[in-house]
Amino acid sequence: MAPRNQPHHFSMLRRSGAEAGLYAADGARKYLNERERRRVLIAMHALPADRALFALTLAWTGARVSEVLALSAVSFQIGRGVVAIRTLKRRRHMVREVPIPPELMAALDRHFGIAEAQRDAARAHVRLWPWCRETAWRIIKNVMLASGVWGSPACPRGLRHAFAVGALQAGVPLNLVQRWLGHARIETTAIYAAACGPEEHAFAARFWHVNDNHATTKGSRASRSDHARQPRRRH
Repeated sequence: MAPRNQPHHFSMLRRSGAEAGLYAADGARKYLNERERRRVLIAMHALPADRALFALTLAWTGARVSEVLALSAVSFQIGRGVVAIRTLKRRRHMVREVPIPPELMAALDRHFGIAEAQRDAARAHVRLWPWCRETAWRIIKNVMLASGVWGSPACPRGLRHAFAVGALQAGVPLNLVQRWLGHARIETTAIYAAACGPEEHAFAARFWHVNDNHATTKGSRASRSDHARQPRRRH
């Protein structure tokens, strides 16, 4: 039985072996860690403007490639700093609102003229990125490789996983991350809480420190004891 202060979905998470969602069958990690994500974001800024904005929108919304490719001018609320994303993996029509950094919103508006396009019926619903999924996937794959990221995380899904893990580790409530990702079940979102975060490192560091002090103290006592047992030399 789970402790009273532990949410029910976390007890379910542990019973179902949620780590399997963050790792491939061969044990390879699927998500970008904090350092990898930082390198990838820096590399994205070096891309041509349209590709950079696509990649950054993907990284800061946690959306799927097809969901970002479907965005048009009407998808953005510039004043609120929000993008409305249609969740494509749900049977019924569903749109979720995801906040994005103000710098990204301003850059999108400058490059695509979003505010102006919203006032033009002919442009308002035109996709910002008229690419196929393969082209978009290749852009992300190349920026991953340029950032030194290889294997399972080096793909658009790795960015989505990194968004979820990073948001939870930054203290964003689980139900809010669920909504941003467009998950139907909160248990799906809870999988990302299994990643080892900074709080766990802090607890572990305390444990290491306590044991280091204990070992050092025992070593010092043993050294003094051995010294005391040594016979004194006669002069």
